[in-house]
Amino acid sequence: MTHPTPPIRIGLVSISDRASQGVYQDQGVPGLQEWLAAALVSPWEPVVRLIPDERAGIERTLVELVDREGCSLVLTTGGTGPAPRDVTPEATRAVGEREMPGFGEQMRQISLNFVPTAILSRQVAVVRGRALIVNLPGQPKSIRETLEGLKDADGRQTVHGIFAAIPYCLDLIGAPYVETHDAVCKAFRPKSAQRPPAP
Repeated sequence: MTHPTPPIRIGLVSISDRASQGVYQDQGVPGLQEWLAAALVSPWEPVVRLIPDERAGIERTLVELVDREGCSLVLTTGGTGPAPRDVTPEATRAVGEREMPGFGEQMRQISLNFVPTAILSRQVAVVRGRALIVNLPGQPKSIRETLEGLKDADGRQTVHGIFAAIPYCLDLIGAPYVETHDAVCKAFRPKSAQRPPAP
């Protein structure tokens, strides 16, 4: 008898002074939850945090989500610009063991299709233990574009989003096997790393 796979735990962290104080409604985490619900075939459960732009607090939250909550993937939104209060990349690097620069490079490349100020974004991604931590933009539209990539009018992928590489990255670091809906985001794996679809 096969046991059902336990859901992968995904940390979703919105980093914003004003949203964490209730000045306005956070848009980042709801946008992320909606996209993940559409994109993932594998069972998953969110672990949500809404915190201010404080480096020590961000570091503490990321460590807690990976080390204590058992999240295999942590996605942050906000705090990645050049303003003095934007300290998310510094906090992320501080808790990571290895940096994965390709994620930030590709996110900026995607956003440059829309705005020249994409070069001001400082998103980074790191591996901590068996978890991947990725900084995403703050706006729901930008979050979706960077995760999903760009498609032409016929629905053909013209620019790959970063999520296409995340399942295989999770495989390589020893995290759970994650499957996606191809129509939203086709995960890329070498043939040798592919498993038959779950029944």
